[in-house]
Amino acid sequence: MSYYAQLVLNGVIAGSIYALFAVGLSMVYGVFRFINFAHGELIAWGAYLALLFMHPPISLPIYCAALPALAITVAIGLAQDRYVYRPLRESSRITLLISSIGLSYLLRNAIRFIWGSDLMTYGLKPTRGMTFAGLSITMNQMLMIAAAVLFLGALYLLLTRTMLGKCLRAAADNMELADIMGIDMKKVGLTVWVLASVFSGVGGILLGLDTNLEPMMGLTNLIKAFAAVLLGGAGNVWGAFLGGLFIGIAENLGVAFFSPGYKDFISFALIILVLLFRPRGIFGILGGVR
Repeated sequence: MSYYAQLVLNGVIAGSIYALFAVGLSMVYGVFRFINFAHGELIAWGAYLALLFMHPPISLPIYCAALPALAITVAIGLAQDRYVYRPLRESSRITLLISSIGLSYLLRNAIRFIWGSDLMTYGLKPTRGMTFAGLSITMNQMLMIAAAVLFLGALYLLLTRTMLGKCLRAAADNMELADIMGIDMKKVGLTVWVLASVFSGVGGILLGLDTNLEPMMGLTNLIKAFAAVLLGGAGNVWGAFLGGLFIGIAENLGVAFFSPGYKDFISFALIILVLLFRPRGIFGILGGVR
């Protein structure tokens, strides 16, 4: 029994990171109504930029390296909107989709050009896992969960307790009506891209604490974020959060029955099943950013 409990714990750890990715992706869809396929590359750039600031000649500790890494990741996210998506916003959705795919290839190959295609790590010293009630967890994994809870909690307070959060929710319900009512849509758009970029960058850095870095990491985790968004209902932040946890737990429980090499198969299978039988999400959550 403890074996399955350990798998569930591992799933919660992975799912908390997937939730960060999915929430950012869902926020962009909730307001602008398109899936940003370049969202995954923000994950990879956040992780690689932290690596840049951790290694010589800068050699910052991870908690200091994360700050400039996130700042540059946000700048990349804002540049996506300013120079690619905003000029195309009045175009068809397929135009935005194709442009986001092209931008994804550009950013991914820029990583290959700068850092190469080899696996890389942060080079942190391994830490001994702690055991609670028969379950093992490392300090890095505890940090991953704590950071996810902190950022998702901050987002909850922003959306529910501030005027800016109410504007975001109004824009997600009906962007045209929100604009007519006098809501500053430029400010709303800026906030959405900053939040999506921060959540992607933070998730990428946390992922780098526990796994290797490689240029395809953005695409791999984009698929999982996309599956989480579909599970929770496209455009709904808290549905995406639940979907991320579900994907993480399902993947790790699947290890008990399949080879670990098939973990990514679960995300693809869930995407197909949800699109076929419950396109609004299995959690039955409707609406935009809530």
